Amino acid sequence: MTVSAKEANIQITGMTCAACATRIEKGLNRMEGVEQASVNLALEKSLITYDPSKLSEADFEQKIEALGYGVVKQKAEFEITGMTCAACSTRVEKGLNKMDGVASANVNLALERATVEYNPSEVSIRDIIEKVEKLGYGAHQKQDGEEPDDYREQHIKDQQRKFIASLILSLPLLWTMFAHFSFTSFMYVPEILMNPWVQMALATPVQFIIGKQFYVGAYKALRNGSANMDVLVAMGTSAAYFYSVYQAIATAGTDHAPHLYFETSAVLITLIVLGKLFEARAKGRSSEAIKKLMGLQAKTATVLRDGTEKEISLDEVIVGDTILVKPGEKIPVDGEMLEGATAVDESMLSGESLPVDKQAGDALFGSTINKNGFIKMTATKVGRDTALAQIIKVVEDAQGSKAPIQRMADKISGIFVPIVVGIAVLAFLVWFFFVQPGEFTPALEVLIAILVIACPCALGLATPTSIMAGSGRAAEYGILFKGGEHLEQTQGINTVVVDKTGTVTHGKPVLTDVRVADGQAEEAFLSLIGAAEKQSEHPLAEAIVEGVTEKGIALGAVQFFEAVPGHGVIATVDGQGIIIGTRKLMQEYGIDVQDVLPVMEELERQGKTAMIAAINGQYAGMVAVADTIKKTSVEAIKRLKDMGIQVIMMTGDNERTAQTIGKEVGVDAVIAEVLPEGKAKEVEKLQQQGKKVAMVGDGINDAPALATADVGMAIGTGTDIAMEAADITLIRGDLNSIADAILMSRKTMRNIKQNLFWAFAYNSAGIPIAAAGLLAPWVAGAAMAFSSVSVVLNALRLQRVKLTK
Repeated sequence: MTVSAKEANIQITGMTCAACATRIEKGLNRMEGVEQASVNLALEKSLITYDPSKLSEADFEQKIEALGYGVVKQKAEFEITGMTCAACSTRVEKGLNKMDGVASANVNLALERATVEYNPSEVSIRDIIEKVEKLGYGAHQKQDGEEPDDYREQHIKDQQRKFIASLILSLPLLWTMFAHFSFTSFMYVPEILMNPWVQMALATPVQFIIGKQFYVGAYKALRNGSANMDVLVAMGTSAAYFYSVYQAIATAGTDHAPHLYFETSAVLITLIVLGKLFEARAKGRSSEAIKKLMGLQAKTATVLRDGTEKEISLDEVIVGDTILVKPGEKIPVDGEMLEGATAVDESMLSGESLPVDKQAGDALFGSTINKNGFIKMTATKVGRDTALAQIIKVVEDAQGSKAPIQRMADKISGIFVPIVVGIAVLAFLVWFFFVQPGEFTPALEVLIAILVIACPCALGLATPTSIMAGSGRAAEYGILFKGGEHLEQTQGINTVVVDKTGTVTHGKPVLTDVRVADGQAEEAFLSLIGAAEKQSEHPLAEAIVEGVTEKGIALGAVQFFEAVPGHGVIATVDGQGIIIGTRKLMQEYGIDVQDVLPVMEELERQGKTAMIAAINGQYAGMVAVADTIKKTSVEAIKRLKDMGIQVIMMTGDNERTAQTIGKEVGVDAVIAEVLPEGKAKEVEKLQQQGKKVAMVGDGINDAPALATADVGMAIGTGTDIAMEAADITLIRGDLNSIADAILMSRKTMRNIKQNLFWAFAYNSAGIPIAAAGLLAPWVAGAAMAFSSVSVVLNALRLQRVKLTK
């Protein structure tokens, strides 16, 4: 992607199969200025990377509509304040129309109202309000109008109506068809239903009103020089319908019984509409993860403006707003606590079930729950900048992207329809001239059956539905795949390189050991040591003070303090002289510590930093701090090894500390004393040995290695730069998420392969059976509908996969 390139995300309507998606994709990619375009059939979305100096979103919408499809837009009305003349309304209108994602904006000065038609994937209500405010006016979304129906819900309702109407008209025809079989000859059939003109009257609305969608789709496809599922359905049902009309006219007024196939065309359309109904419902379910994530957001916020409390829509919150949050309410946006003290349930972000204590100055995240205190906060991130919005964006991008395996299926789908039409015509000719010479009816049945059984819907849905379900389910467990290609690549990982600090360990030193001299009380010792270290800004001193206060020990009063850089501190606490630090510092002040040096060396062998403490010139004890291992690290590394994956720990720490930590957690190998710029080179060395490497890290120094690895995994508790460089973000900071990500990738890829197998199996087994005359057209229709539904339902099994909680 070039520096100046932009991305457009457009929702498309009217696609029926993989051939449709392929045609739109080809059409968009041929446009000058488009770097890359991909179309996802299951999500009904296109993601386009383009040069904004050559193209705009309006150009893409025109192209998609020219290809015979529709583009989803939403409409919103806004009350505009501050306009005084026509120049004001013109300025607002022009400003809105220039926004990316806005299709049209109309501003009415008299009504002080703006009507905006926009692409919700590209621009939000908040963005539109901010644009108006930047232009110097005020904006507020009108809430008294009805919300537009979700287009997918509307599509499902339309399909339901069509199916019910088609079923009512087709059932009498189906009755007459069943009565023809020898084993059902006992069935009573009203004489009127055997009348060709009555059958035509029942079949015609099904063929041309309910089936209109197939004719329109086929016309648009052929007009653009390609063929899709609609072409097959329109050809197959038209052949049956018009042949029946011909038979009805040819035998009118004679004693000959016509060979009618009205029931074939009508039942076929009914079954295909039913399949489309199931498919539409399943597609809705496959994006359930996004709906769940969006459902976590608060709907309103209570803000303090001009000294007055006001409840406003979440879209109207701006950076800098002072927000009041009551106990039990959701925190509306990301921000910083100004006043109060509370515990916040952050499980939706971190996975940790225990609430996190918060006080003034602490960071707060939108959609987390304020448990027990009334708080005042300031908004620092709103709209699409919040942590939850970023998560939703990553999941949407992953679901909309294409895995390499899908591109293969798309290519096959693109050439599949013309080949099938050729096979159907050839089979018709073989039957008409050689198998049953001069017999039109069986040849026609073979032609229809082949056209219908070969519809490539299942092939087009096989991959995207699995990617949607798999990445969506992973997101529920805090694993964010940035794209379908990363979801596919992760399954092949055989070596995982983990950074030590902040990944295997907490990344923060804590007080681990307290050793006091004989006759020294531990509590009194820690009271003096903690007070002396409280004056220091060193991270190790902070760890000691935190450890002491967590034990509930009160700190003494400090009369004097001096830091000795690189060695320790000297202080007077409660009238007693305190020295804390290294062996060298003790030697300088003549304090004998020879007897305790073996204890100190043992602690250091364990990877800990030990400090000696003296009180009034005498050895009093020793404290040690260390970056402790996360509780789940040992279990997670064992899981990875059980999966056949080699685990290597890489760190900039000294060899002794690294080996100690590595041995404790059970990694296969340790690479220590690696400078930040050397981490990427170490990853390259492993790749040169033929290994598929995943790098897991959390810091800025890990970013080059994350980008170099086959798959980069960033711990979500780490830096934004690390997450930007990575292919997968593990929000929860738990190493079990590495195994979960690989497991989810393997399950998703297995699911995709199952889907592709069944999609190909239906077509490849069905075509020769139909060509042999062993498949009735209506059975072919039912099988075709079932193939699409079964593929989608198989993909949805991924939504029930159990990973580590």
